[in-house]
Amino acid sequence: MPIKTLPLDEPQLNLTPMIDVILTLIIFFMVATKFSEEERAVDLKLPTAAQSGAPGAAAGTPRVINVQADGSILLGSTPIALEDLTKQLTAARQQSPKIQVLVRGDRMTPHGRMADVYGAVRQAGIPDLGIAVKIASTAAKSDANSMR
Repeated sequence: MPIKTLPLDEPQLNLTPMIDVILTLIIFFMVATKFSEEERAVDLKLPTAAQSGAPGAAAGTPRVINVQADGSILLGSTPIALEDLTKQLTAARQQSPKIQVLVRGDRMTPHGRMADVYGAVRQAGIPDLGIAVKIASTAAKSDANSMR
């Protein structure tokens, strides 16, 4: 029987995938830390709201209510009166109890008109109400500060 005189090959471990995963995790944690620092920099006492149902229980696309600068109300893209808005939202809630509503108001809309729309949504018995806002960019903030 012949005797092997060659040394055995050592098994090699490929570290490339492990390094890729570690670098991805490092980048993720760096970005997440940056967001939490920005949130802690502003000293605010945020309001609390009672939770209704399980988080994430509501599914589907929300009904969008647009309130224009002149106070006119649109359900989606259809003009609607405030009284009819309550009726339509009540009917929609009866069809789908987990309905979501998103209110988008123009920045020039009077606060009282927005309060009327929020009241109509509340009268319809819809607990899941969202308010859309646009996040200002840092460039716009610096431009506004330089004008002062």
